[in-house]
Amino acid sequence: MKLFPLIILFSINIPFFSTANTISKNLLESSDLVKAGNKYITLLGTQVNVGDPAPNFKVVDNNFASVELDKFKANTILISVVPSLDTGICSLQTKRFNEEVANFGENIIMLTISNDLPFAQKRFCKAESINGIEVLSDSVWRDFGSKYGLLIKDMGLLTRAIIIIDGQGKIAYKELVADISQHPDYTRVLIKLKALSSFNTIDNINAT
Repeated sequence: MKLFPLIILFSINIPFFSTANTISKNLLESSDLVKAGNKYITLLGTQVNVGDPAPNFKVVDNNFASVELDKFKANTILISVVPSLDTGICSLQTKRFNEEVANFGENIIMLTISNDLPFAQKRFCKAESINGIEVLSDSVWRDFGSKYGLLIKDMGLLTRAIIIIDGQGKIAYKELVADISQHPDYTRVLIKLKALSSFNTIDNINAT
C-alpha cells in the first residue's frame, strides 16, 4: 500500500517527459540568446519577432481543460513566461502582474504560462491569492514553448520572457530576459502596455 502513491505519480509523469523528448527532436535551436549565470542555454522552437502574427497555441488551465490563444483574440494580451512558480523570482514576477492588472481596462488580458503541472499552479494561486491573471500550463503538449522558441533544451522548462500581443493579433513587444535568474524590465513592459491600452480605447471611441 505504501507504494501506491509512487506508482500513481510515476504513471502521471511519464506522458509529460515522453512528449517533451519527442517534440524536442524536431525543433530549431537558439544557443546564444539567454544565459543561466555565465553559461548560455539552448532554446528550442521558432523565435517570434515584433510585427509577426502571433502563432495560436494550446495550453491547459488548472483543471487540465484546453485553452487556446484564440480565446482572447481582439484583446491586448500580455504573456508573462516563467520557468517555475516554485522559485522566488518567478513568484514575484507573477504577483507583480497580478497586482498591475487592476490598473488596466477589460481589454487587457494578462496570462502567466509555465511548465509547472496544473496541480502545482492551482496550489500556488490559492496560496498567493492570484486572481487577476490567468495562470496556464504548457506541460502537456509544449505547444506554446515550441511555437515561440522558449523551451529550454534538456530541462523541459520555459525561459523567462514577456510577450505582448496587440488587438490585431501581432507581436507588439518581446523581451527574452538575457539572464534567466533576473527580472524582466517591468517599466518598459508597462509603458508599452499602457500605450496599447490607450490606442485601443481611442479605436473603440472612433468605432462608436
